[in-house]
Amino acid sequence: MKPIALIIGGVILAVPLVWLIRNSRLNTASAPYTVVRTDGEFEFRDYPELTLATAAMEGSQDSASFMQLFQFITGKNATEEKIPMTTPVLIDPATGKRTMSFVMPAVRKSVPEPKVGKVRLTKMERGHYIALRFAGRATEENQRAAIEKLQAWLREHKIGAEGEPIVAYYDPPWTPIFLRRNEVLVRVRD
Repeated sequence: MKPIALIIGGVILAVPLVWLIRNSRLNTASAPYTVVRTDGEFEFRDYPELTLATAAMEGSQDSASFMQLFQFITGKNATEEKIPMTTPVLIDPATGKRTMSFVMPAVRKSVPEPKVGKVRLTKMERGHYIALRFAGRATEENQRAAIEKLQAWLREHKIGAEGEPIVAYYDPPWTPIFLRRNEVLVRVRD
């Protein structure tokens, strides 16, 4: 009787584990970039131009914007096609223009026009970026602390930023906090 209980217990544990892995960043394409060099916690990266689906945000963690972007990639677009989810989800926390963006898959030659109210297609410029990873939940406090740390490091190293930092979240909400990958990125002058 014990071997059957072990098998049943193993299946009960395996099913949610397989679901978590299949629905994690491990099975999701990410925006392409090349690491040029590192300096402690800071990574110098080259990004190609990225196509983004972008929606304005009302609050700090606007679920309505996320849902509109999700509807866009699941078929609420001009060609009614599904577009694979990619990472990261980008948040531009700048006052007055808070936005959330989904990165469009790099393999796509074109992206259909949105049929969802607030969603529009935008671009993230090709260029040199500096990234800083940070842990924890997607909160304004965590974002602000990471942005301040990155900006202090840029000042210390006399590196000029082009534009405001953006925040990148790589994991779905069910990912345990200690496994989450979050970053703050800023484009820097050549």
